[in-house]
Amino acid sequence: MTPAIKLAQKQKIQHTIHEYKHDPNHPSFGEEASEKLGVPQSQVFKTLVIQLENQSLAVCVIPVSHTLNLKSAAKHAKAKKAVMADKNDVMRSTGYVLGGVSPLGQKKRLLTLIDESALDFSTVFVSAGKRGLEIELAPQDLQTLCGAQFCNIKN
Repeated sequence: MTPAIKLAQKQKIQHTIHEYKHDPNHPSFGEEASEKLGVPQSQVFKTLVIQLENQSLAVCVIPVSHTLNLKSAAKHAKAKKAVMADKNDVMRSTGYVLGGVSPLGQKKRLLTLIDESALDFSTVFVSAGKRGLEIELAPQDLQTLCGAQFCNIKN
């Protein structure tokens, strides 16, 4: 059981765990989850970590069907500029491996931005903390568990 699942259970948040056999040769973790779970890519969200100009990190949760708008993410994080964080910093800060980074249960709680398109669905899918494991929950519950804000951060 991952920290993400433990957090949802501890907070008594309604959720469903979906597990599938991860293919290490698949070119996209998020697209693979969408395909194997049979849900639209717009309902499956990836967790990206950015580094702000002051060297702090922030988490961005966007649909796997889109790319992150770094300028918009920086603006919502009240920074002038943002870049994708170094993979070692991501793993060290979140406690998760790339391809399995969950916005939930991270080692260090970071500012979290969720793309507002999540509100188009009654539930969304995010990584549950390892490759081949997704957690489905209401976007409002995801927001609560992460202390996140909804904003437009996708291209």
